[in-house]
Amino acid sequence: MKILLLMDPGVSVPPKLYGGHERLVYMFAEQYIQMGHSVTILAGPDSYCSGKTIHFGKNGLPKSKIQSLWEVFVAWKYLYFKYGEYDLIHNFGRLIYLIPILNKPVQKIMTYGRVVTSRNIEKICAKPNKNLIFTGCSNYLVSTGNVAGVWKTVYNAIDFSIYTLQSSVEDDAPLIFLSRLDKIKGCHNAIALAKKTGRKLIIAGNISHVKEEQIYFETEVKPHVDGTQIQYVGPLNDEEKNDYLGKCAALLMLIEWDEPFGMVMAEAMACGTPVIGYKRGSVPEVVEEGVTGFLVDTLAEAMEALGKVSNIDRSNCRERAKSRFDVEVIAKDYLDLFKNKKLSSEI
Repeated sequence: MKILLLMDPGVSVPPKLYGGHERLVYMFAEQYIQMGHSVTILAGPDSYCSGKTIHFGKNGLPKSKIQSLWEVFVAWKYLYFKYGEYDLIHNFGRLIYLIPILNKPVQKIMTYGRVVTSRNIEKICAKPNKNLIFTGCSNYLVSTGNVAGVWKTVYNAIDFSIYTLQSSVEDDAPLIFLSRLDKIKGCHNAIALAKKTGRKLIIAGNISHVKEEQIYFETEVKPHVDGTQIQYVGPLNDEEKNDYLGKCAALLMLIEWDEPFGMVMAEAMACGTPVIGYKRGSVPEVVEEGVTGFLVDTLAEAMEALGKVSNIDRSNCRERAKSRFDVEVIAKDYLDLFKNKKLSSEI
């Protein structure tokens, strides 16, 4: 099969640090190639894979409206003239990219990793189209866009081969918060839990370029960082994530928004590290109670859960998560969407 993967310019594929969908595009490209398929990536500068890569647009965020429109035009031109060279076009970028080929026979997957604008789905599906499937990375996310068209849940993936199981940790092993340092991600809740329980906390992640989030970091996070009980170690690459996640007792996902998936939860589980998370968004789908972590509603319940994390078999935690979220499993799930079935515009 000949497959084209699309990703918005802005962050390279794969990303050097932060970049969820960019990381997914790279993983799927490599996995599809291992499965014997021919893969091309259409993405921003500095992107690469073991197959073919075509660059467009420019990196850097935010970008001007003119630049964004130009990138749409370039994507349109490529798809209009080249779609016939592919059996499957899998779009992780903007929905608008698919307009020139909506009603073309090529198989198309439009994947979402954040809350969907349902109005856009209605507009696209009102146009003649065929062989188009929409996917979201959780049942929760699918529920935000499933107003028209064909929708399927396909979870996000990670490459379990790059994470090492730590089958045991010390009794006083630290907790970890790993995410972009926006208020909705709940770092302040992680700090509160650490202080109430006297546990060490490692904070990792990038500081947002948005002013209000920078203020949040300066006022609600940084004052608590003492280098001893509360440490901030900055953004982490894959090797560093493997190290930090593996040596911690639990990952804290005490979020204040509806998380679409949260790949960091799967990354922690790949190291054997259980997750303590609030029951919001996809967290109840990703975390299996008492197997890969604990689901809680309040900080008090999180404190109670922390007392039970040592009961979780870390080896089983990894194996259970691997069976659900490894890239080999999820890549097959994507390709199976069209298996033995040709969608038509009537579906």
